[in-house]
This record gives sequence, C-alpha cells and structure tokens, in this order.
Amino acid sequence: MAERPVFPKDFLWGASTSAYQIEGAAEADGRAPSIWDSFCKLKGRVDNGESGDVACDHYHRMPEDVELMAELGLQAYRFSVSWPRVLPRGRGAPNEKGLDFYDRLIDRLLEKNIEPWLCLYHWDLPQALQDQGGWAVRDGAGWFADYAALCARRYGDRVKRWATFNEFSVFTLFGWAFGWGAPSIADRATHLKTIHHVNLAHGAGVDVLRALVPNASIGAVHSVQPMRPETDRPEDVEAAALFDEHWNRAFPDAQLLAYYPRRIAEAIEPYVQPGDMARIARPLDWFGLNHYAPVYGRKDDSLIWGFGFGSPPAGMKRTAIDWPYDPGCFRDTLIDLTRRYRLPIYVTENGYGTKAAEAPDAEGRVVDAERLAYLQAYIAAMAEAKARGADVRGYFVWSLLDNFEWGGGYGTRFGIVHVDFTTQARTPKESARWYSELIRGG
Repeated sequence: MAERPVFPKDFLWGASTSAYQIEGAAEADGRAPSIWDSFCKLKGRVDNGESGDVACDHYHRMPEDVELMAELGLQAYRFSVSWPRVLPRGRGAPNEKGLDFYDRLIDRLLEKNIEPWLCLYHWDLPQALQDQGGWAVRDGAGWFADYAALCARRYGDRVKRWATFNEFSVFTLFGWAFGWGAPSIADRATHLKTIHHVNLAHGAGVDVLRALVPNASIGAVHSVQPMRPETDRPEDVEAAALFDEHWNRAFPDAQLLAYYPRRIAEAIEPYVQPGDMARIARPLDWFGLNHYAPVYGRKDDSLIWGFGFGSPPAGMKRTAIDWPYDPGCFRDTLIDLTRRYRLPIYVTENGYGTKAAEAPDAEGRVVDAERLAYLQAYIAAMAEAKARGADVRGYFVWSLLDNFEWGGGYGTRFGIVHVDFTTQARTPKESARWYSELIRGG
C-alpha cells in the first residue's frame, strides 16, 4: 500500500454531494420541477432515459447517510440546497416542508460533529424561473439574492461555511452554449448574458450572506481543468485558448480580479452596466476547486464558439471513463491558483469515475482498486503542492455516494460508497475504508 502523506492536524477532510444527484423525492412535500427535471424528460438526453426522480432517495434516508458519514469519520460535508424544494416557484412563498428537511440535515450533521458546508446552487434552477428567462435575464441576480437571503436567515445560525455556486463554467457552457445539459440552449448571445448574470448573482449572494450570517466564511466553487491544445496547429491552439477563457477564467477572474479575460471581454461588454464589476468582485474567504484532469481543446465549428473537446495524447494514462489521469496537473493547478488568486483553497471535488457496476462480492466487500489508487496518487500530489507553497486547507472527495451523474445517468459511478439503486442499500467501498483511515491518521 502507498505511504500515506502527512497533513496538518487542522486540515479538513470531507465529502461532497448535490441535491438533484442524491435526494430523489422529486415531487414530495411541495417540491416543484427544476430545469434538470425537465431536461431528463427530453428523449435521448440522458443515458437510458434516467432521471433524478429517485436517485439515492437521500430525502428519506438522510439519517442513515449522516450516520454513515460519521462512521467514516468525515469532518465536513458539502451539500447543496434544492432551490425548487424550498421555493417551488423560485421566488415568493417558501415551502416550509422543504426548509425543514435542511434543518434536520444540518442539525444531525452538527450532532455528529460534521461541519455543514452549504452550496446554494448546484445546477437545479427552478423551471418556473427558466420560464421567465432564467439566467439569461438580469433579474436572475435578484432572484438569487432573495433565495440566498431565505437560506441565510433560516440556516445562518448553524451554518458558517457557504458557497454561492458550483462549477459556473460547466453549467453555463453545457446548458447555454453546447446544449448538452439543462436547459439545452445553444446561442452565443444567451450564453454571454448567462455568464454575466450568474456573476452578478454570485456577487449579490455574497453581499446577502455577509449581511445576514455573522462570521460567515464564504467562497465559490470553480471547475479548473487546465486547457491544452489537441495539436500544435494554430487553429487548435487558438481554439484551446478561447476554451480556456470560457472554462477556467470567465468566472474566477471576474469575481476575484474584477475583469473578464481578453478574448471574451469585448463580446460580453454590451451586457455589462456601469458598476457591475464592483458588484461581482466581492471579498471572499476561500476558493473552492473542483479538479479531475486537464482538458484538451480543438477547433470545432459544429459548436457555437468554434471550440470543442479534443483527445489526449496517444498513450496517456486514462481513467475508466476515459478522462486523463494526471496527478501532476492537480499539483500544479493548486500551486498556480494560490499564486493567481491569493486565497486559501479547499478542494471541493476530486474523484474517480467508472462504468463498472462495482457490486459487493460474496463477502460483502466492494473492491474498487482503481479508485483507491487514484485517490492515493491525487492526495499525494496535493501534499506535494502544499509542500511547494500551495495554500490548500481541505479536501472533499467526489462523491460520498454513487448517484445520478447528469447525462451519464446511473451508469457512471464516482461514490466511495456503493449504492444498489434497486434496494438503496449502501456499502462502503475499499476506497471509503482507506479514506476513513487517512482521516483518522491510521
């Protein structure tokens, strides 16, 4: 077994999930549809026609799941609130039963000495707001601020760690540029408006949290996957550079440096009003990093911006879902982000996906040797980054549970805990046992 790296005693270890991916109970207790409920009903958009209608049934099995977290020794748990569960129309009258669910979750976490990290938005915009224009209208920033205020007033006495959004670039690119995710739009102007209005919503949300939550520690969660051109052809190099600005720069640069990167700044300028960049660039306490692998970009005129996903170099090691396997890239990303943004970093997602069923064996064990090796290599790379000056202070594995993986449905598994989606039985995998020992210093 690989030697376990040493981290400071105050280094934070946790796991992440998101509401739509685990909660299920899609129509229970007053919850209304999100854009992902609607997207999943579109033929051929999700593998096997699956949806998050049931998912891991966490809404009903939450006490069992928190007990599992405690048994693993998790120190923190990052989850998201389902906006359409607490505000079925997206605004206006709240849904008390939905709010109560998160009260119970937070209280149970605290009883088990697990710190709640609450993410306000993990991709599930209420369909009622999408019907009014969604993120493509400037009013979206105000809708989000009101939603943030509701959550802050309800949970701010117990929750001190807050994230505004999860993976801004991924949900805007996939949902409003490529048309691959909810709400399945592919339009340049709409995408640009969405980028800016989501940034405005982030800034408004930060201000609300500062005003309403004493001693709040506030951050945002960014997907940063360094962009490399598929070839050295000039068209691929330029396409990858533009792709990089959309994926890795459009949101953190605006929020932390108060400007848009140069290749998209001119295009987005018509939607920027005086004072907007100051509204966006509000002081933050930490940088949330979701990282899996470098991305290879190439020219692709079939997509609206002329860039798309290329292939990694031949012979490069890949994971079971064909993503590049590059712990060194993770190490370098942590170092680079520390230098660029000068904020403490929490790794809010990192993990290994597979399409294998990973069912329990005759002894009831789920042996996921590839995931275990991945976690060992990437956590070692994180330790090396920290030794080289990266200000990384915590790590949340993705994910606690096998869950609904968006367009991949239930065929892609990232969990350190196996879920039998027929019986909903939970079984910690070998990776979970190793992670538990790491947390406990065993």
